[in-house]
Amino acid sequence: MHAEGDELWGLRVDKRRAEEMRQDLIGRGLLERGYRPRSEGESLLLPLTGEVPGAERAVFTPFPPREDLARHELVGGIAILQEEDRAAAERILASRPSLHTVVVPTGPVSGEFRTRALKVLAGEPTTRTVVTEHGRRFAVDLAHAYFSARLSTERQRVHGLMAGGEEVCDMFAGVGPFAIALSDRASFVVAADLNPAAVSLLCENVRMNRCRNVLPVLADAAHLPGVFPRTFDRVIMNLPMESAQFLPAAFALCRPGGTIHYYALQEEEGAYLDRIRAFPVASVAERRVRSYSPGEWHAVYDIVVGE
Repeated sequence: MHAEGDELWGLRVDKRRAEEMRQDLIGRGLLERGYRPRSEGESLLLPLTGEVPGAERAVFTPFPPREDLARHELVGGIAILQEEDRAAAERILASRPSLHTVVVPTGPVSGEFRTRALKVLAGEPTTRTVVTEHGRRFAVDLAHAYFSARLSTERQRVHGLMAGGEEVCDMFAGVGPFAIALSDRASFVVAADLNPAAVSLLCENVRMNRCRNVLPVLADAAHLPGVFPRTFDRVIMNLPMESAQFLPAAFALCRPGGTIHYYALQEEEGAYLDRIRAFPVASVAERRVRSYSPGEWHAVYDIVVGE
């Protein structure tokens, strides 16, 4: 024990890769999250739960109690506050050296591109960041393309359901988190979106993650059956607020025996079962993904397509 903190194992990383390495260490359960990383010139020392190759001993200062920080969501190096509070934003920025920006939404997610306006409260004047998720890296621009880090577990669940060699269609791919996360189990992935900014980031992420079997497509999801005269083993429908209108296209894209993962926001169990059962369905299983707002949650229906 030192007057200024505690001596722990630490891993020295370049500041430009600090957030990527932090997320990787979190994923492997190696980051000691109760202590503040140490800034030293162009490098950052990340506190560890134990010794790893290349680690060194250093003194780390404990974080202040989390109760002092306003409620916020982390997306890569950006923190998103619930309310406009510059003092709170500065405290959050100071609490995590890996953060570079704190923003607050000035409106809801809206429009055909599912974007929202953001105001920078502290840090760098940018809405762009890099998110690391289970070893994958995603360039994200929160002002120009929708992205939810909260679906990380759901992406891993779908990944675990896949057999090797599947052909996949992600109808609302955004910057590519589902498409890229599933690509190592798939033989071919079509990743479509209507938002040009999202598809541009998707192309960047395909290159960044060296995915040779993901095809980015700028297209209206309703027109995909006319573009791809084939059927897929798995179809992802992650457009929670309005994807019911695309169910005819999804069933046209998915082969009998294949699976559609249909995501929706709902206030009661089984809200979309009648609409789903209007199509040939062999089976359907419903589950909660996460809470969205009081009395409303993000649900997924895993639909096995019938003959």
